[in-house]
Amino acid sequence: MIGKMDFIVLVGVTVFGVSIATSAAAKDDVGDRRDRTGYVVPCSLDGVNPVYHPEVFGNPAVAAQYGFIRSRDGTWHVQPGCRR
Repeated sequence: MIGKMDFIVLVGVTVFGVSIATSAAAKDDVGDRRDRTGYVVPCSLDGVNPVYHPEVFGNPAVAAQYGFIRSRDGTWHVQPGCRR
């Protein structure tokens, strides 16, 4: 009976340790998300997902500085005659 109890405690401690390690690794990934989303180049929407860049596309004035305009249907476009 004591051997069973020791085994159960060992399994519990192992599961707890694995869950802590997994959550710590996931927390590190959150900090790296901004690095993996790339950057925005003025006058070019190639490969840009506006969801990952709220600092630009969340403010129409900032987006205009990059040369972007938003149409009535919500899609983003490069302003005509935009130059880098």
